[in-house]
Order: sequence, then C-alpha cells, then structure tokens
Amino acid sequence: MSRIIGPISVPCLMLGLLFFAASLTPSLIPRGPAVQGILGGLVTAIGYLLGQVAGLLWRAADLPRLSGRPARVLTVAVAVPLVGLFLWVLGSSLGWQNDLRGKMGLAPADALGLATIVLLALATFAAAYALGRLVATLFRLIRAWFYRIMPPRRANVLGVVAVAAILLVITRDGIVDRVVAGLDESYEAAQELFQNAPPPPADPRMTGSAASLVDWAAIGAPGRDFILSGPDAAAISAFTGRPALDPIRVYVGRANGDTPQARAELALAELIRQGGFEREVLIVASPTGTGWMDPGAHDPVEYMHDGDIATVAAQYSYLQSPLALILETRTGLEQATALQEAVHGHWQTLPPDARPRLYVHGLSLGAWSSMHATNLFRLLDDPIDGAFWAGPPFPSAFWAYVQAQRDPGSPWVLPVIGDGSLVRYASHVADASAAAAPWGDMRIVFLQYSSDPVVFYDPASLWRAPPWMREPPAPDMSDHFVFMPVVTQFQLALDMALSFGAPPGFGHAYYARDYIGPWVQVTAPEGWTPADTARLQAHCDRGFQQGCANGRP
Repeated sequence: MSRIIGPISVPCLMLGLLFFAASLTPSLIPRGPAVQGILGGLVTAIGYLLGQVAGLLWRAADLPRLSGRPARVLTVAVAVPLVGLFLWVLGSSLGWQNDLRGKMGLAPADALGLATIVLLALATFAAAYALGRLVATLFRLIRAWFYRIMPPRRANVLGVVAVAAILLVITRDGIVDRVVAGLDESYEAAQELFQNAPPPPADPRMTGSAASLVDWAAIGAPGRDFILSGPDAAAISAFTGRPALDPIRVYVGRANGDTPQARAELALAELIRQGGFEREVLIVASPTGTGWMDPGAHDPVEYMHDGDIATVAAQYSYLQSPLALILETRTGLEQATALQEAVHGHWQTLPPDARPRLYVHGLSLGAWSSMHATNLFRLLDDPIDGAFWAGPPFPSAFWAYVQAQRDPGSPWVLPVIGDGSLVRYASHVADASAAAAPWGDMRIVFLQYSSDPVVFYDPASLWRAPPWMREPPAPDMSDHFVFMPVVTQFQLALDMALSFGAPPGFGHAYYARDYIGPWVQVTAPEGWTPADTARLQAHCDRGFQQGCANGRP
C-alpha cells in the first residue's frame, strides 16, 4: 500500500494545510460548504506541490538538510501550532461566511457544513495527489527510456519537457477542444434556431416580421426575447401619464450573417427601415456572450424617454460569457467595432439638429467589447453623446486606464475621476449624480458593484494583494480579508464563477433599479425629476419578476 501511495512529506503537507486555512477566509462572494471543500482540497494539493518543488530545488542546490531527531523536533514544533491555527480558522470560517451572507441578504449557513468541507477537501486532495502520482510515474518511465541513450542530467531535463508536452497535447488538443466544441453545439441548440423558432411577430414594424430584413428563425432565442419583451407604448403611457411611442428594438443574430461586417450592415439597414434615426435617443448595445440583453438595463431607459428611443445590437457568440471571454474574445471585439462604425458612420451623415442623441452601452462582456469599439480618435470630429457600461470585466483596457486616473484617496471600487464632468462611477450605493462639476458634452458612467469579482479580479493576486484589498472594505465586503499568495488567486477565480448566482445587487447580478440612476445621468431625459427616479425604481421593484424582468408592468 505504501508503495502505491508513496512517501508523504509532512513539511509539504503542513504547507498545504496553511493554504487550506487561508482558503477558509472570506473573499468577495459567499461560498457554500461543497464549494469551499473542493477549493480547500485543491489549494492543499497546490501547497503540497509547491513544497515538493521547493524541496527539489533545495536538494539540487546541495544546501544543508536536517535529519534524525532535530528534523523531527522542528517538524513537531511547526506542525502543532499550525494545526491549532487551522482548527481556529475552520471554526471561525462559519461566522465569517455568515457575516458576508448577511450583508447580501442570504440565510446563514449551518454549522454541519464544516464536516462537509473537511470530507470534500480530503477527497479532492486525494484525487489531486493520485493524479500527481500518475504524472510522476509517467516521468519516471520516460526518464528510464532516456537513460538508455543519454547522460542522466540530460535525461532528467528532457523527461520533464516530454511530460509537459504530453499533458499540453492531452488537455489543450484533446479534452479542452472536445469540451469547447460540445459547449458551443449545446448553446447553439439552446438558441432554438431555424426549425425550432417560434412564430415571428405579426407587427411589420418589428425586427423579424414578414416585412423585416432580418430572418426571424436565425436571430436566436436571446434576440427574440429582446425583440418581443420590453414595455410598449400603452405600458409606458400607463406609467408616465403621457403619450408614448413603441420603442424600436433591432437585433441581428450570429446566424443572420457570416461576418461581423455583414451582421453590422444588416443591423444598420433594419434600423433605417424601422426609423431608428428619427427617434430622440439611439443606443448601440453590445450583448453578453450568449447574446442576452438584460431587460433590467433596457426597459427603464425606454420608460424615461416615453418610448422615443431605438436600440440596436448584434450577436457574436453562443457561449456563456466566461467561456466567450476566453475563447471568442476577438469575435466580440470585432462585432462591436463593426456595428458601432456602421451606425456612427450613418449617424454622422445626418444634420446635427435632425438626428438622435447617440449612446453606447454594454453589460459584462458586452461592456468590454463596447469599450473596445468606442474609438475616441474616430469620435473626435463628431463624438457620441455618452456611454454607460455595467460590470466591465477586469481585462478591459479602457476601464483599467480610467481606474488608474482616480483621484488619490478615492476608493478603488468607486473612484473619483477628475471633476466628474466626463467620467463618473455608480454602484448599488451611488447613482453617479454627485460630482464636483456639471456634466460636459459627453457623459460616461461605469456601474460596478464592489462585490463583483468579474470587475475586481486581479491576475497579479497570484503574488500581491489587489488594490481594493489594501483599502477599508466597502459595505458589502467582508471585514476579514486575508491575502495569501496563490490562494487568493484561486479564491477570486472561484468568486467569478459564483458571482453570476449572487443575489440581485451583488456580485455580477446587476439589478434593474441600479441602472436607473446612471441612465438618468447619461441620457438626461427631459423634465425628469428625482421623484420620477423613485417611482420607476419602485415600479421595477414591484414588477421585477413580471415587469422590468419581461417588460410588462
């Protein structure tokens, strides 16, 4: 049995236990016992591996080593307090998680979850350890073969290179490719394209109708939902007490064109057909990875402007945003750029006093692609009126540039940029109305929750604390952050996966009422008052499940 398991290094195991203890500290999103157990087992295995690598380098450098009784005494002297620390952290972790859950309005977790954490961590560590043993066995077999034809030192190096190459081929060209292909096919099927599409709209003014230039069957489920939902003129009038128009919604699916340029030109032609450039407000929106358009973002702004508004969007992917972020980044950027160039190019040809106010918008991956497409050099001669980006992902270059310009002393999660005449930030506790100076000709607002790891994940957290972790925590953050190299990186990566299921108003779950204030600031609806904002927020709160969520009051 010991030959199968191999020798267990107690010092390496202690390092893994330290990693496990660090993983029990809170991060941005509350973790359930199952998720925490898997995370704990994984980082324990990583700590064990790093200890093994450090030991290998120590021996390779021929540095002095303790052995016998001194080594055992030192091991016990380190292990006893470390185990005590781990047990204290394990017992405290329930209170830390429940404190964070309370801030997000979640029910407290049960103390019985601690046993689940430990058992799942043991199982995960055992699986990772077994996998490591298999890789080590493969290395020894390859190295033994190399020993026959070359010196040992060269055989060792080439053995490591060969194993790394084999693992790369198996994961990247084997498992990963098949998983990605399967996901792409499953999400494409979920779009209900062509033969599975529901009947098109009967209104000839709508996208996908018999009079439309856009094939209804190829639009896909997210686009069809966007077109058919949203408030109509009657719903808007019932809320405002004023005459209203039916908002224009143009959407082109990925299957409606072979290239980003073809889809952009089709969207422009359909927008012209429906009279989108004759409205007061025109929004060029970028959808998320699957093509989804958040009704909480688009319904409120249509109420604000009495329906005198048009929104146009084009799909670029079928994958969920995290996958599209990794695998189809370029496609999203190209699609957003093509659509903005097409719409802005036509808009420029219209007389300034006879064209709509032009804005750009995007949520999550849509925010990233929209920011990329908003080429300020292209806009210098005839700029757009503003931009509203929600949940901008951390790799967004423009967002990172703006964040870096924050005034000293302003928080990283809600920075102040200059006098606020060009750029402002909003969150669940701020609506971008406060600034030292009034708005200028262009208005840009970022909506970002302080608990959103999609925004505040930091790749450098592998070795240093993120900027926001070095500041006093925001109201929806834990007071018990602890930075630990490597471990914090895994915590934040896991947070990103969990953030989509956070309660509305936290994580990456952006809430309809939090869009309203920023839209007011960006689009400046005529005659709009703070009382109107409060009424619309209450309207969306009352109808979140059936109103602003699907566009009907």
